[in-house]
Amino acid sequence: MRIGIFSDVHANIEAMTAVAEAYKSERIDMYVCIGDVVGYGASPNECCSLIRKLAAHTILGNHDAAVAGRMDYSYYYDAARQALDLHSRQLTQENMSWLRGLPYEVRVGADGKVTTEGLNEVTFCHGSPINLEEFEYIFSVEQAQRCIEIWDDLGAVTFIGHSHLCKSFALTREEVFEVVATKFVIRPEHRYIISVGSVGQPRDYDNRASYTIYDTEERVFEFKRVAYDIDSAAQKIFAADLERNFGNRLFLGV
Repeated sequence: MRIGIFSDVHANIEAMTAVAEAYKSERIDMYVCIGDVVGYGASPNECCSLIRKLAAHTILGNHDAAVAGRMDYSYYYDAARQALDLHSRQLTQENMSWLRGLPYEVRVGADGKVTTEGLNEVTFCHGSPINLEEFEYIFSVEQAQRCIEIWDDLGAVTFIGHSHLCKSFALTREEVFEVVATKFVIRPEHRYIISVGSVGQPRDYDNRASYTIYDTEERVFEFKRVAYDIDSAAQKIFAADLERNFGNRLFLGV
């Protein structure tokens, strides 16, 4: 089974449409969104509606949780909080209900069916798998090392988002290594934590939308990027009641 995995769309329909179109040239059996469909951008309803149709599973992200009233976001900085408040007002009842029902985690087997055990198990969650409701970041070896504590609970691969960075870590019971390749084989003697980057707001100085593919039979993972109409996405932000920097940063990929 080939799984198309993407995350952190952040209400950027131009980027999400480009990713959906790019996936058409691949043989994808199932799509999974790892959260943060909303926040920052100007098209929350459009992104929710597209992903609801496309993805077999969508994971709850912290921005989704905030908009859906499932977490306290009063400590967020003003511009991010204002965007979440705006999206909360804009979302249709159907899209809001969908966000309110999203899970913190989904685990599937090599056949794509939901499971709770097995060495071929693949786990999807937005942040660290240690405390799912805390949405903790993993973008460094030191942060990934904490997951050694839950080695026996980890699936063969845990896919995460949240950091907006493309990062991969291979874990043994004693140590963690960063995997720098953009395409690599998942080895059975390791556990992997893979951060799939961001569709709608990349922060690794590459402004193209990030998306990924995992083949559960070949056990091969690959990062991919696609260009999209950044100017259109940014102009929508500039025209909305949103922080202008949310549009400016799209051009820079930060």
